[in-house]
Amino acid sequence: MPETEVVQRGLEDVVALESRICFIDGRQGRLIYRGYDIRELAEHSSFEEVAYLMWYGRLPTRAQLAELQNLLVSLRVLPKPVVELIERIPPESNPMEVLRTVVSAMALSEPGETKPGASSISGALRLTAALPTILGQFHRRRAHLPPLAPRPDLSHAGYLLYALLNREGTELEVRALDVALILHADHELNASTFAARITASTLSDLYSAITSAIGTLKGPLHGGANEQVMKLLDEIGTVDRVEAITQAKLAKHERIMGFGHRVYKVEDPRATILRRWSHKVGEAKQDLHYYDLLVRLQEVVHREKNLYPNVDLFSGSIYTQLGIPHDLFTPIFAVSRITGWTAHVLEEYDDLRLIRPKALYVGPTDLTYTEIGTRS
Repeated sequence: MPETEVVQRGLEDVVALESRICFIDGRQGRLIYRGYDIRELAEHSSFEEVAYLMWYGRLPTRAQLAELQNLLVSLRVLPKPVVELIERIPPESNPMEVLRTVVSAMALSEPGETKPGASSISGALRLTAALPTILGQFHRRRAHLPPLAPRPDLSHAGYLLYALLNREGTELEVRALDVALILHADHELNASTFAARITASTLSDLYSAITSAIGTLKGPLHGGANEQVMKLLDEIGTVDRVEAITQAKLAKHERIMGFGHRVYKVEDPRATILRRWSHKVGEAKQDLHYYDLLVRLQEVVHREKNLYPNVDLFSGSIYTQLGIPHDLFTPIFAVSRITGWTAHVLEEYDDLRLIRPKALYVGPTDLTYTEIGTRS
């Protein structure tokens, strides 16, 4: 084999394609969506504005935003066969498996939207609008809550909160979830986005690409870290136990979830924003238990391992304070990331080239075939 070929494990630092959607400055701790710093977007925009930005490459006018909001509301209703499918899914099923299955099945109800190309924006709109409904329908059924009713008066974040909790969120709760959705909307070529682009590069349809992405996000090395953070916090219990338990886990070389990132060399800017929101929500609930645990955990891990928080450290505490079950954290990630996934799929269709990397073969090359009766 050629000596010049070098394997980049996990494709780390390999530039696979050009994109105009997302830029990460890992050394300065900056995240940019279509030219806009995530800190500005989290401060001033809404999830619907960011969705428009992802798909169309510019922020919407007031009229364009209203049109998008109305369209998303109108597309929340699921086709009857999809509703019937959700009703047949065992209530003990993993919610990510439910999303993966139902998104794939939705393609059967949208035959006009499964041809890849520029027209796939209609599928992007449909899936973005439908994911909260899918999640809400399934969760309400398993939690013995009444069926999900239309709520055209609610924003995307407000509708998601209502769908999961069967109540309207306060202004602060809805805004906290809205910011979390904005912060999770895209993150360049992460594993699930890359999976979606690989599928799209074969000229497969958008629904297939998003099914690939959801299946990839389901893996615990990509999604689910914030759920693990909350399990750790519940194990720790009180602030005075953080030091001892963290030290014990580090001594056994256990990974502390919510810290470190392959791209960021400083604190993840999303973690910086979510830390503030974790405090805001905890303060409003008059319960800073999780926030105090996280701040102390951050101090210990940084001192011992020089690791900075990533987006997963504080997001779970916000969702928990809102009353969202832990196994819905990763599906909420998908509800947000659907905008980034679909934007990348649309971009892939615009500059189509089959993604086909090489593998460095390290097996034998000189074996001789033997008859089956002579093999030991």
